[in-house]
Amino acid sequence: MTDLPVSADLRIAPLTAEPLASPPAFPSPVPPEAPIPMPVQRLDRWTGPSATEVDGPPTSATQVTRIFVFGVAALLSAYGVREMVGVVSAGGIVGLEWPLIVFFGLTFSWIALSAASGIAGFVAGFFERRPTDLDRPLGVVTALVMPVYNESPARTLGALEAMAEEIIALGAGEHFEIFVCSDTTDQTVWVEEELAIDRLRGRLGGRMKVWYRRRHKNIARKAGNLEDFVTRWGGRYEHMLVLDADSLMMGETLITLARLMEDDPKAGIIQTLPVIANRNTLFARLQQFAGRIYGPVIARGLAVWHGRDGNYWGHNAIIRTRAFAACCGLPELKGRKPFGGHVMSHDFVEAALIRRGGWAVYMVPWLGGSYEESPPSLLDVAIRDRRWAQGNLQHIAVLPTRGLVWPSRVHFATGIMSYLASPIWLALLMVGLALALQARFIRPEYFSKEFSLYPAWPRFDSERALQLFIITMGVLLLPKLLGTIESILRSDIRKRSGGTVSIIVGMLLETVVSALVAPVMMLLQSRHVAEILLGADSGWKTQRRDDGGIPLAEVIRHHWQHAAIGAMMALAAYVISPAILAWMAPTLIGLLFAVPISWTSGSLAAGLWLKRRHLLLIPEETDPPAILAAAAHAQSLAQADLPEVEDGLTAVVEVPAIRAVHARMHLPIPLRARGRPELDPVMAAAKIDEATHFDEVLAWLGQKERMAVLCDPHLIAAIDRLIVEPEPTPTIVPAEAAPAAAPSPLPTS
Repeated sequence: MTDLPVSADLRIAPLTAEPLASPPAFPSPVPPEAPIPMPVQRLDRWTGPSATEVDGPPTSATQVTRIFVFGVAALLSAYGVREMVGVVSAGGIVGLEWPLIVFFGLTFSWIALSAASGIAGFVAGFFERRPTDLDRPLGVVTALVMPVYNESPARTLGALEAMAEEIIALGAGEHFEIFVCSDTTDQTVWVEEELAIDRLRGRLGGRMKVWYRRRHKNIARKAGNLEDFVTRWGGRYEHMLVLDADSLMMGETLITLARLMEDDPKAGIIQTLPVIANRNTLFARLQQFAGRIYGPVIARGLAVWHGRDGNYWGHNAIIRTRAFAACCGLPELKGRKPFGGHVMSHDFVEAALIRRGGWAVYMVPWLGGSYEESPPSLLDVAIRDRRWAQGNLQHIAVLPTRGLVWPSRVHFATGIMSYLASPIWLALLMVGLALALQARFIRPEYFSKEFSLYPAWPRFDSERALQLFIITMGVLLLPKLLGTIESILRSDIRKRSGGTVSIIVGMLLETVVSALVAPVMMLLQSRHVAEILLGADSGWKTQRRDDGGIPLAEVIRHHWQHAAIGAMMALAAYVISPAILAWMAPTLIGLLFAVPISWTSGSLAAGLWLKRRHLLLIPEETDPPAILAAAAHAQSLAQADLPEVEDGLTAVVEVPAIRAVHARMHLPIPLRARGRPELDPVMAAAKIDEATHFDEVLAWLGQKERMAVLCDPHLIAAIDRLIVEPEPTPTIVPAEAAPAAAPSPLPTS
């Protein structure tokens, strides 16, 4: 692209001198439609065969692993509950001690299942075998489908270009096509997307096809976006490899997934283990370290007991298109939001339904080269978590679905419990505090109304309580310890992560920060659950992906309540006894310092400081895969090449090159998507008709109205009459060449 001088009156810079010409092979932004029917599934009825009748029963190895995982989890839970009963039964179990036992049993069983799964993953690592016959040519075409929603086009398209170049270099370019499915609602981002797609088409030439579609109605969010793709173009592709806007995968990984799908005709979804990479803030680096060091053990544990009844995380996975179309038409849930309406956490539901249809769903944790990014701060995680909490609690209505295999119900239950665990933990703390208050201020009744030879002393077994605390911490930290041990034992990971000392120090640092953050997340998630139960919808917000910090004022606004709650709890504990204050200290410290902890979590300086000292390192930093560097280079080139569009409508109206790209990339609104005329196009047309200058149009039109104008070529053309051509600049003659002017007559009185 050619840069031109930037005028102070123009709202974009730099501009393109000539329209960005697409290759002749792609005159349309989308390929010819190849529709597949996608019937809406019934959750209350299933008349088909069971999944095991179609795909076969679990292997003996999977069955043994399941017995081990759930057996160990049950034994640990029973032991923990028995110890808790022993702690509180020193003087008899009465009153609030019963709910204390119940809440503890729920939380302990939750971490016991995670510990048992981690043990299975650690042991399975010694027997892991990778297929060796994956070097044959591909036979079908796979779509790289990337749904986007108001994302940075340079970032997303740069990553796609890097993936495409690696695939092409490996000789498989004709077996993949890029398909960007946009749900963007920001008119400026929309225009930027079109320019970026047009640029990517030019850079890839005819080596790989690139398609782009923006939906006019964002029905059912990401699930509806994928459904629209499948029902209109799904018949063109045997497989679709679903990517998130922050996804990045090695070309070899993409090709291997396609080969695995071709080799297993019963496979419906094959999920990779995405590794967080390219993160630099403190919080993001902690997540990155935890995912890389502990993640493989945890993921392998899930994979070995899931077997072919696995789960799907919504991205970095390959899906058989016709299986998805036949099984994954999602119904609207009954009732009002937040429980009713469109399914939000659709990936779990799609995995369960596609498994119900007899297709296998499984993970390949041995396959590397799958990457993603993470939110840069605690607050960004909390914003994302609000949406995830609503989606997982929605699954309460999906749990009774007929025909599901039991592991699918376990997936739903664990997702629900991952958010209910916070209010249960909070209730456990409140009950414990209430018991302590009762013992301190309420006169006990040593003798009940019923006849008893012995008094009911309200006391606890403090020695046994300490032992139970140590056991609980051990069960909680076991997956982390196993992941750390495995990383140290594997020389390639150990050396590229800074060595044994760096890994151990990183594990301790991550554990301490996680312990400080956990109470804050407990209150945040408890609030999220309460809001959802009261009927508050999460909406759909764009996720922040850069490394910029959050202003301190905003951090204080979000966390002052957590600090205040921590102060009140600390005061109450101190009034009761110093021992109670010490017992609650791990929770209280995180709450009291919620503001500085959250603010520091988004600090880029803190993250880079640790990186320079070889702490929280992962192998992908010390020995970066080529795809990471290629993606970063492609993104920087895209940012340099693409014009900086400050307003989409202005760019399309005033710059012929951008208007030409928009005309090529914008599809007419399909009849089925039109429905009733909306207010915005009508009002926009009226305002354009009344305006006498383009500046008035810009002042009068809102964002939705500008989107409506960009959707209608006639409205864009109607604005042309308002564009005032700049007057020619007069020629300035140098002073030495100008003729001498006659003196002006002086005014006379």
